[in-house]
Amino acid sequence: MKLNIPTMLTWLRIVLIPVFVGAFYWPENLRTLGAMPSHSVNIFVTAVFAIAAFTDWLDGYLARRWHQTSAFGAFLDPVADKLMVAAALIVLVEFGRVGAIVSLIIIGREIAVSALREWMAGDGQGSSVAVAMIGKVKTAAQMLAILFLLYWDEIHFGSAIKITFKTQLVGHVLIVIAAFLTLLSMAYYVKLAWPQIKGK
Repeated sequence: MKLNIPTMLTWLRIVLIPVFVGAFYWPENLRTLGAMPSHSVNIFVTAVFAIAAFTDWLDGYLARRWHQTSAFGAFLDPVADKLMVAAALIVLVEFGRVGAIVSLIIIGREIAVSALREWMAGDGQGSSVAVAMIGKVKTAAQMLAILFLLYWDEIHFGSAIKITFKTQLVGHVLIVIAAFLTLLSMAYYVKLAWPQIKGK
């Protein structure tokens, strides 16, 4: 395994997963385990997840710009993404911030599409199910939704005229949109792979 900056950023994303999950269960918070986390915990986990999400874009950008792409990096990057999203959704389900069905749709799709891509790659057709625009839009909605649901608390703007940004409501709307796009994108990838599936 050749270690370079893009690969190190991918590993950092994996390392940050237990950091933001563990923050909910830090010893100081054990006495309130099962209750909603404090505002400071919400801010911390949101910041950590945001950093992890940023490295998702940055490692790919640097790998292409510096021509440091590798087979191992191509394997590890989506694994890190799926671990990060799955961990966040499981925590959000436990604290009642997102529904289990929505989380199952998103996580299940990630597993199914990853398996489909792996099978297609083994059949020499990996490029047939490359990431499409609908997948990118789904990922953007999903990441924003998770950030808002991790933050959870309302954001207030203005002094004379007070404006309240309801992160809970926006997060719930976005995660439902992400789940819908998840199903659409899965159908899209299955359609692309269908000729090979029928041939088997």
